[in-house]
Amino acid sequence: MLLTTRTVEKPWGRELLPPPFYSVPDTRTGEIWFEPPEALGELLVKYIFTSEKLSVQCHPSDAQTEAKGLGKQGKEECWLVLDAEPGATLGIGFREEIDADAMRAAALDGSIEDLLVWHEVQAGDFFYIPANTVHAIGAGVTLVEVQQNSDITYRLYDYGRPRELHLDEGIEVASGAPYPEALHKQLPASGHSTLVDGPYFTLDLVHGVADDGLLYAYAQPLLVLPLSGEVVAAGEVVQPGQCALAPDLASVTFAPEGMALVTRPVL
Repeated sequence: MLLTTRTVEKPWGRELLPPPFYSVPDTRTGEIWFEPPEALGELLVKYIFTSEKLSVQCHPSDAQTEAKGLGKQGKEECWLVLDAEPGATLGIGFREEIDADAMRAAALDGSIEDLLVWHEVQAGDFFYIPANTVHAIGAGVTLVEVQQNSDITYRLYDYGRPRELHLDEGIEVASGAPYPEALHKQLPASGHSTLVDGPYFTLDLVHGVADDGLLYAYAQPLLVLPLSGEVVAAGEVVQPGQCALAPDLASVTFAPEGMALVTRPVL
């Protein structure tokens, strides 16, 4: 079953989207969301397109939102870069350990941007972003984001744009630590790669026929997001730029050049 898409306009989005997406006239499209099916409502998959930097921000964990009586509304996420202009960067974590007072002061005067580590990226770069990580997506990037389905974002700094900041809430949950380099990977040119193995969701790159271990790992409902070639999920053709719900990985077939991301929540 193909998922319904939702186009989200953002001040940092793009007027012209790369293929296979369609541009909306007079609209700066920043995100294309796939509406989560009821069976996998814990997950949200989206494409992100940037022409300017996103805000410096962070997200709380499930434990932190539960402590505030908000239920499980934490957000861990990951990014797969599909395309990047020369010099495009992602800001993730701090160059050196920073405490809450110094982080607040840096957010207020704008120097927080310079305290982040800005990773120069290219297609195939993959980053897992734990809750509490301070981060910002730079300009000139197209990426896929898979995340816990939560809309709680605390903006710490937004380059003077007239949007609400959330300094008190953000500083309370933000980590002042450097980003663990082990959470950064590069996709292989071919074959299968496990990108995320819990605790909230799994994410695998599948190129061609899935092996028995992968079929066992995905012997339940999952989302299929083709990156190249033709993929058929439960008898329905799914093209790059689309996302589909499948009952299990055994119901998904790949053309010889077919490559897709598959993901499911950890129950």
